[in-house]
Amino acid sequence: MGLEAATKALLDAGITYDLIETAYVGHCFGDSTSGQRAVYNLGMTGIPITNVNNNCATGGTALYQANNCVRLGLVECALALGFERMAPGSLGTHFPDRPSPVAPFYAKTQELEQVLKAGSNFGPGAPRMFANAGQEYFDKFGGDIVHLAQIAAKNHAHSVHNPYSQFRSGWTVQQVLDSPKINRQLTKFMCSPTSDGSACCIVASEAFVHAHKLENQAIEIVGMELETDDPASFESDSAMEVVGYSMTQRCADKVFSQAGFAPGKGRDEVGVVELHDCFAANELITYPALGLCAPDAAHKIVDNGDNTYGGKYVVNPSGGLEAKGHPLGATGIGMHFYITSASLVRAGPMQAPALFNIADKRGKYGMTHNIGIGGAAVVSLLRRPEFYEAGGTDGRSRLGYNHGCECRSITLVDVEKVRSTKWSPYILGRTRL
Repeated sequence: MGLEAATKALLDAGITYDLIETAYVGHCFGDSTSGQRAVYNLGMTGIPITNVNNNCATGGTALYQANNCVRLGLVECALALGFERMAPGSLGTHFPDRPSPVAPFYAKTQELEQVLKAGSNFGPGAPRMFANAGQEYFDKFGGDIVHLAQIAAKNHAHSVHNPYSQFRSGWTVQQVLDSPKINRQLTKFMCSPTSDGSACCIVASEAFVHAHKLENQAIEIVGMELETDDPASFESDSAMEVVGYSMTQRCADKVFSQAGFAPGKGRDEVGVVELHDCFAANELITYPALGLCAPDAAHKIVDNGDNTYGGKYVVNPSGGLEAKGHPLGATGIGMHFYITSASLVRAGPMQAPALFNIADKRGKYGMTHNIGIGGAAVVSLLRRPEFYEAGGTDGRSRLGYNHGCECRSITLVDVEKVRSTKWSPYILGRTRL
């Protein structure tokens, strides 16, 4: 999976692995040095390869590190790769002989159920935490489980157009409500599935982009931040804080500040958002956490259709984690792929034409949000750069199709186009394509 994603990314960029100066590889359930094993198929050039594990924010964290290397001038070109092969069922620890690092989060959310109107909850730990956060929102501001079903149905409707999506059934609100109950607030179709998958991004400096004539397909990371928990996660007696509400809020505020906006400003400049809807309840509370609406207005975004095509924002045009899938190491990186495709008007049936008009040289911003309990939040803001030039050769001609809206497998011929001059036939010969 890692080889496939990296090969497509390199073909899209029109470069070979020889030009990659460092790589960050995200995975939660792989053995040590899985990152090396994946990228060694493309070459063995001696570059630094760092394995990243940050729970569900692993992919975003890997990309954050790659971006920092370029932004700070340490390298001209970096690779961020993420992949995951997950076991069936709800998330659990792989090390049952020792306390889980997320045990305090599970314990705190269960304590807080005593002050929630729905009372004691049930079910696996992860959906229970996010369900409790959704219940706190209902208790404070209104809304109900039907709003969660509307969010899930919206994402499943979007996923019908995504060839990379795990589910493309397009379940309706009623079908979502009628699916098996996971806990008091969530049904099965409101939850992300266990998933296998991979994603890759090439991050390069502006000088590199010009040197390799990539002005027609480079998307600028205008701002990107990573934030971890503060004491509010445990001391505020808030189920929403347990799952990272203010962690996301602080991260988003820093990103918009990095992009040059005054405090609280800039959200109206966002057109498309790929956010971390591991459960429909998290999408609901993430709207205000990102500043897309007032703290009490998340359910109103749902009522008004301001989270889909024709509304104020298009949220999760990919189908989101609930429908597209959630391979932990790849998720945060994959979000950037969908924003890039939309920004370049290459998203096919997922495109939001009113938001990203190619005649507008820069278009609106795209935004990503990737979060993991334990905890970490990664938020980024992307846009076509001022030097963007339409036309010319791009990744579609190099791959032979528009991979923004069509999924095809790679071949060894594709790998040969992008592998390094320093490569091992012994290693590549062991690859399964």
